[in-house]
Amino acid sequence: MTECVECGADVDLHDNLEVGEIVDCGTCGTELEVTDVNPPVLERAPELDEDWGE
Repeated sequence: MTECVECGADVDLHDNLEVGEIVDCGTCGTELEVTDVNPPVLERAPELDEDWGE
């Protein structure tokens, strides 16, 4: 378990976590990206821009 960087709530993580995986905070709904697994580190997931088919 680790803390949400947005609201500070505990975020439950599964055992086979991988770097780059996206998890959601159950409290505030923020999408978080796993940047390290030992110990688990979460950062806000980057916003994806729409490319409109370009």
